[in-house]
Formats: sequence, C-alpha cells, structure tokens
Amino acid sequence: MKKTLILMVGLLLFTSLAFAGGEKEAAEKKPIKVGAIFAVTGPASFLGAPEAKTVEMLVEEINAQGGILGRPLEVIVKDSAASPEKAISFAKQLIEEEKVIAILGPSTSGETLQIKELCESAQTILISCAAAESIVDPVASYVFKTPQKDSYAAIKIFQTMNEMGIERIGVVAANTGFGNAGIGQLKKYAPEHGIEIAIAETYDRAATDLTAVLTKINAQGIEAVVNWSIVPAQSIIPKNMKQLGMNVPLFQSHGFGNIKYVEAAGSAAEGIIFPCGRLLVAELLPDDHPQKNVLVTYKQNYESRFNEDVSTFGGHAYDALLILKKGIEMANSTDKAETRSAIENIKDFPGTGGVFSFSPADHNGLGIDSFEMLTVKNGKFALYKE
Repeated sequence: MKKTLILMVGLLLFTSLAFAGGEKEAAEKKPIKVGAIFAVTGPASFLGAPEAKTVEMLVEEINAQGGILGRPLEVIVKDSAASPEKAISFAKQLIEEEKVIAILGPSTSGETLQIKELCESAQTILISCAAAESIVDPVASYVFKTPQKDSYAAIKIFQTMNEMGIERIGVVAANTGFGNAGIGQLKKYAPEHGIEIAIAETYDRAATDLTAVLTKINAQGIEAVVNWSIVPAQSIIPKNMKQLGMNVPLFQSHGFGNIKYVEAAGSAAEGIIFPCGRLLVAELLPDDHPQKNVLVTYKQNYESRFNEDVSTFGGHAYDALLILKKGIEMANSTDKAETRSAIENIKDFPGTGGVFSFSPADHNGLGIDSFEMLTVKNGKFALYKE
C-alpha cells in the first residue's frame, strides 16, 4: 500500500512537472504581439500604404527565419486614415485589449503627438514613423522615432541655399502637425544661416489649387520657395508655380521622398531640391557605405514583391520594426521596460534612414549626416549637385 502511494505521488509529481513544462514551452512559442497604426488609406496613404506593405513583408521574412527569440512575430495593423481620433482609439485597443509590447507608427506627426502621452503612461514602446522633432523632444522614456529630425532637414536646406547665394525666401506649409513643426524649425534656423523668411503661409491639407497662396509669396520678391508638407498638395505647389511663371528654386521638405509625388507633379517637378535619406539613391552609394547592403536589399525585396517603387516612408517602418527586433534580442526578453532600455543602448545600427545610435537623451539616434540633398532629374530622384 505504501509502495503504491509513493508511486502515485511520483506519478502526480511527474505529471505536474510535465504539465508545467508544457505550459512553459507553450508560453515560449506564443507569438510576440506588436501593434502598428498606419494611414493605409486617406490623404496620407502615400506614407501608410508602403509602411503596411513593408511590415507585412518583414514579418514573413522574420518568421521564416525562426521569429524573435524562437517565437513567431505577430503584427496587428490598424488603418487610421491619418485621423488622430482613430489613432487614439486604436492605440487604446492595442494596449488594453491586444496587450502589445510596442506600437509602430503612426504615419503622421499629428497622430503620433496625440498618442505619445498615452503610450508613455501605459509604458508601451512607441516607435513612430513620423518626423516632427517634438515627438522625441522632450524625451519620453517609451517613445522613439525613425525619420530624421526636422531641424536637420531645415539646416541642410539652408546650407544648400548658402551655396547658391539665396538670401530671401518664402515658406509654405500644410496646416498639419508636420507642416507647423516645419515652419517652426525654418524660422528658428534661418537667422543662423543669413536667410530672411519674407513670408510664411499655411494651406489646407485638402487644397487642390494653391495659386492664391503662391501669388502672395511671389509678390514678396523672394529668391526661393520652401514647401513643408507630406500631403498630396505638395505636388500641386510646383504645378501652380510653373503656371504663375515663378522661376525660382523650389525646396521641399524630407516629406517629398515618394516618387508618386514626382509623378503627380509631372514635368513641374524637375529641379525640385530636398533633403532625404539614401534609400532613394541606394545604387549610387559606394559599396563600402555602411547602409548600402541594407538599402539595396530592402529596395530589391520590396520592389520585386509589390511591383512598385520603394519609398522613404516604407523605410521608416522597416527601421522601426528592425529596431524593435534588435531591442528584444539585446534584452533577451519581451518585457517592455527591459526592451525599452535595450533600444536606448543600440549603437551603430544601419537602417534605411541612417546609422542609428540611441541614448537615454536621444530617442531618434540619427545625425545630420543621415541626410543627402536630392533633386528630380528626368522624372527620377538623383543626387543634387550644384
């Protein structure tokens, strides 16, 4: 009887241990859930659609290679259509219901700034694909971004103007979070570069004719125009300038990095100058450039899969997901706090936007050297040469 009891206890203990081991194994194989909020449709779809496609492609690649820490990756994509209200609702859903470790996106600065505090309070990592510098300044512990800083874009534009002898300019911008932030950066850095902003005007993101705004700009005797925008209206600016006979250079912000904007502007896009990452000119880089392999691989994979030109914006999502993956791997954990801390310690990580080196004081991780000045030549992006 005693022997039987010992055997039964042993069997129960073995069964319990086996069950516990099975539970642990099941937990280890459980998908790592990540949220994403992209403007797949709507006025900012030029940003969000390539971002969503990029993440779809990357998730398949990562899972085919064994996932992250041996666990499959699951990314839940929500289409905000660039609506801050939708972004807030989706962020709450992803955090509270889906229990995601992180959120990638949103696509636009306005949306990101609306959910920044929400993610910070929930201690959920946010890696934005939007550019406004205020996303990471002041620094919030759980908030990062992958596009280059607005201030660097403004400085690169002014440096190029200095080389061209331009001193008096007009500024136009979309009345969005990105546009308003851009005007602020241009006004801040213009005096340091001897540039006078004679006039600055904003326009509605849904505008279809900007002749009136540009007529006001043109009346100020300006030597160049800067347009700061991510919305489709930025393709209307060069067309309207051409119609008005404005024979001055047009500088665009880093929001111009999608060839579809060039196609929409047609021949009026020729000669536009803008700062951008190197993805759009990847093949022109020397073979020993630290970004060359990443850029060419992403470009080739994206274009062969989706049969469309790669864009800077898809690259922002590419960087966001791979930075998160690197952080999880460095932390060897999906704990939010540990992963967040690990991301702050990522150094010399080549992405599409530049070579990232984060720190507790820098949640963007890119320097001004992450920008190249590009132009439009024969309907294509090319390196700008004076």
